Amino acid sequence: MTRALVAMSGGVDSSVAAALMLEAGYDVVGVTLKQWEGPGGEMPVAGCCTVGDAEDARRAAAQLDVPYYVLDYVDEFRTEVVDRFGASYAAGKTPNPCIECNRRVRFKALLERTDELGCDVLVTGHHARIRTDADGSHHLLKAVDGAKDQSYVLHMLDQATLGRIRLPVGEMPKSEVRERAAALGLRTAAKPDSQDLCFVGHGNYRTFIRDHFPDVATPGPIVDMEGEVVGAHDGAVDFTIGQRKGLGVTFGEPRYVVDVDAPSATVTIGRKEDLEVGGCLVDDVSFIAGSPPADPKVEVKVRYRATPVAGSIRLSDGRWEVSFDRPQRAIAPGQSAVFYRGDEVLGGGTIATVVR
Repeated sequence: MTRALVAMSGGVDSSVAAALMLEAGYDVVGVTLKQWEGPGGEMPVAGCCTVGDAEDARRAAAQLDVPYYVLDYVDEFRTEVVDRFGASYAAGKTPNPCIECNRRVRFKALLERTDELGCDVLVTGHHARIRTDADGSHHLLKAVDGAKDQSYVLHMLDQATLGRIRLPVGEMPKSEVRERAAALGLRTAAKPDSQDLCFVGHGNYRTFIRDHFPDVATPGPIVDMEGEVVGAHDGAVDFTIGQRKGLGVTFGEPRYVVDVDAPSATVTIGRKEDLEVGGCLVDDVSFIAGSPPADPKVEVKVRYRATPVAGSIRLSDGRWEVSFDRPQRAIAPGQSAVFYRGDEVLGGGTIATVVR
């Protein structure tokens, strides 16, 4: 019998994913990654790694009558995700730690355990789809439920990984996922989706950064587009590109954060039109096919909940440059630029700087 390792977060999606693999005739093993704990060893109170989540995953596994394990990856997560998160903010960037977790910890850890536990495939509850051609090449596609699509946070996956994973709930609307969970009597059927960072919890991520990375809280000036000082701040960590509220200065019309220069702790503000940029340079670029598309015209998604916009990509002096067909606003270094063609994810990378 084919054996499947199912990453169970304690949510409805992964619980149903496990059930679907059982229905498909797989021998299922459930696992939860413990990725964060507080200074005293306490588990997080919000996000995807709480004590309650692990208990929900354990109970779902028990209801489905499958073995279940909790695997400790706290050290790897702290080094590869949390420390990088703090370093990114110290550099004036706006990182996406969930993407870095997928890139540097989660899939690597899970695939290693897939082998160690004698499993053939890895299964997650992500809302995305995989299609495999007759020649064995794999394609990552948006989920059936566009409102829940998570393909953006999976753009770094390669052919070898896609060949070993299954994403069963990506083929279903979220409403159907919950209906299936309810029909199975799973306690996760009505559980809300987690919206919090596991290592921040219910608090403010800026407070977390100040507490854990105090060097980022350097006071500095707020300047306008001409470089004139118009105010002061207590730390550049309090500002992100596109921010309008909480600037600490007032004008007769709205002002927005246009740039954060971490070395000098200078925050530049301007009008909405000052946020417009023609493109961006992207680092750490990978393509799911293993090579860039022949046609440089793509759609580009620059934030998790953003709508993809038309643009093109090209390799310039060893770096990938994205050019938008129309100027875009509030492009934040540190976020991911993900390339699509219709429903298919082509690849992506991390925004290094904007091109005006």
